[in-house]
Amino acid sequence: MHSEDVRQWVHVGSAAFAVLLRWLTWWQAAALAVAALLFNLVLLPRVGGQRLYRPIDEARGFPLGIVLYPVAVLLLIVTFSHRLDIVAAAWGILAFGDGAATLVGRRVGGRQWPWNHEKTIAGTVAFIVCGAGGAIALACWTRPAVVPEPALAFEVLAPLAAAVVAAFVETIPVRLDDNVSVPAAAAAVLWLASLMSSQAVKASAPAIIDALPSAVLVNVVAAWLGRRAGTVSTSGTIVGAVIGILIYAAGGPRAWIFLFVTFALASVVSRLGLERKVLLGIAEERAGRRGAGNAIANCGVATMAAVAAAATTDPTAARLALVAALTAGSSDTVASEIGKAWGRSTFLATTLGRVKPGTPGAMSLEGTAAGIVAAFGLAALAVAVGLIGGAMILAVVIGATAGAVVESVLAATLEGRGIVNNDMLNFINTAVAAAVALSLA
Repeated sequence: MHSEDVRQWVHVGSAAFAVLLRWLTWWQAAALAVAALLFNLVLLPRVGGQRLYRPIDEARGFPLGIVLYPVAVLLLIVTFSHRLDIVAAAWGILAFGDGAATLVGRRVGGRQWPWNHEKTIAGTVAFIVCGAGGAIALACWTRPAVVPEPALAFEVLAPLAAAVVAAFVETIPVRLDDNVSVPAAAAAVLWLASLMSSQAVKASAPAIIDALPSAVLVNVVAAWLGRRAGTVSTSGTIVGAVIGILIYAAGGPRAWIFLFVTFALASVVSRLGLERKVLLGIAEERAGRRGAGNAIANCGVATMAAVAAAATTDPTAARLALVAALTAGSSDTVASEIGKAWGRSTFLATTLGRVKPGTPGAMSLEGTAAGIVAAFGLAALAVAVGLIGGAMILAVVIGATAGAVVESVLAATLEGRGIVNNDMLNFINTAVAAAVALSLA
């Protein structure tokens, strides 16, 4: 008989192997992860491990989560082969945080999050407390194995921030396995924190402090006007204001102007051809008003890039990532909304077969062309305001186009099955755009 408690305690206990990261080389650790994967696939069912199988695992014929756990650890080790403290911290968040959230959530219960009634506030608090505690302990333990040895402040503050982000990612109402989403979110935060420099932060601090009053004033007014105009919901007003303040203070007024233009463009095109969209049943939800999830999905990468511009030693690359991410989010909205309003030849990204407008993963010639034009226009604007150099226009456009294609493919294959939702797809779109633009640069 399946026992969820036993499954979660095994999930937590597996982090004991992370202690070995202090002594193992990265390839030895990777070999251990491969051995764990083979054990879970071949030997675990033969030694009573089927008690860990959930009913859906029985129906599927194999335990997906139990397989993904060592795969996630293996990917962490390979990706951060020279920073095993990051591997240890992300592993700690996956093991202690995710495990505690389930154990406490099942026992304590209580109020649920409004966007996901399967996740409790008590479970999320347990995730943050236990995940951060385990991650900090493992990161500090593994710290002597890293050359040069990271600052102690990093090993404490970065895992704490990563645990908070991963805890809320875990509450997103999708069927994407937590063994994928949690370590990915934690690793992203830890990686960004590893790029930060105390010298860069000290150098940027006076400018940020000077800009903060203006940032608050401008964004409070902009958020209020957006709420009155019906372009954002209440949650979108609050989260959008926070994002705007961060981008203005850390990235500067030019970054905020670019953010405002991309948001305004997306809001305007959402209202184009509204009558046809309503008749076809493919109009934006809430009459096109942007909520908190939409703001984070479209501007989360740009916000991290703005912080990186102030806190790392390479602000030029950070500004390019910001421009590419915001361009991708806005140009993708242009492509989608123009395609819905006037698209006449809509095809599925994976099969190129003709489909109805609004189908997940659908692209249209009209919408794609409009999106590319918008990307060129926004990239040119970024050059005009001094965020990037003229030589980077093509990198931004290619990045935005690549992000849109990846989003369409994932939407066609995963969105309909509930594995990802539209907000996650938008975040992936902007992340891919930033990564491609940086690679080309």
